[in-house]
Amino acid sequence: MASIKDVAAAAGVSVATVSRVLNAHPSVSADARARVLAAVEALDYRPNAVARSLRTDQTHTLGLVISDVLNPYFTELARAVEEEARALGYSVVIGNADERPDLQDHHVRNLLDRRIDGLLVSPTDGGSPLMLDAVRAGTPMVFVDRWIPGVDVPVVRSDGSAAVRDLVAHLCGLGHRRLAIIAGPAATTTGSERVEAFRAALAEHGIPLPDAYIGQGDFQAASGRRVTEGFLDLPEPPEVVFAADNLMALGALDAVRARGLRVPDDLALAAFDDIPWFVHTDPPVTAIAQPTGELGRAAVRALVDRIEGRTPTSVTLGARLVVRRSCGERAPEPVQAPASPTQSPSPVQRSTS
Repeated sequence: MASIKDVAAAAGVSVATVSRVLNAHPSVSADARARVLAAVEALDYRPNAVARSLRTDQTHTLGLVISDVLNPYFTELARAVEEEARALGYSVVIGNADERPDLQDHHVRNLLDRRIDGLLVSPTDGGSPLMLDAVRAGTPMVFVDRWIPGVDVPVVRSDGSAAVRDLVAHLCGLGHRRLAIIAGPAATTTGSERVEAFRAALAEHGIPLPDAYIGQGDFQAASGRRVTEGFLDLPEPPEVVFAADNLMALGALDAVRARGLRVPDDLALAAFDDIPWFVHTDPPVTAIAQPTGELGRAAVRALVDRIEGRTPTSVTLGARLVVRRSCGERAPEPVQAPASPTQSPSPVQRSTS
């Protein structure tokens, strides 16, 4: 990769002149400017985004790189981030990684180039060199929802292990014993953590998790459909599929319906990450809900503490099980209003004595 010194040598000017051209300084002659720009294009030079992010002035702008803007969980998270940032006097620029590490780096680089004061990231992988360079260079950063193990950055996340135990106990109480999971990417902390929490919860009930009942998804709906189709083709399909995020759960629901089957009669379904849509499906989906809004607000507060010279702390919040009817739960009995004292008894209530 070309450096600024390479550009200066190719253009026959000093490094300072290259810097002035890149920053649109008016003191550079037209000839020198043309030579520098030609060298930049010929060498495909990209300014060091990390170095340019180090400064003493503030823009009161935060960067947020989320994993998938189409995922309702991250949409709600982004809204909470924007609201809290605005309340604290900051604006937010959002980048959508679409669960792709290359797009994640693209947005991180662009946000640092825009001279943001700090960066909130939900990493799509185990950590790119660019992001690690940004951390080492002192860029204020907070990981939200996901994190990179071993990197000294505050993390704001929820711990779903207790809620997963509650879910498995609930499923076992309904009589289910063949339980499968659509896992998220193993390179993400949430992907690996949810599988292990599910495995541990099953072990507490003496239930194994065979490899055939672990389907590898990518936190997107198409993978949920693909994995569920594979489960349904097994000689002994599972009784329950637990999708490790909401979009994969919707994909699983599509797969069941495409075969003319029904949830929960033919396959029960539960999901991690509750969303408003789940109350409107038929049947409504049993899910694990995270405190999404509070996660977003806490992440902003931690980042602003870091920017303004205070010591931020990591935050871990709990998740909870929301029981509906997609796993074979009985619908609640309708509540009958008590008869009015002035109302005549109905025929079935009338005494025969």
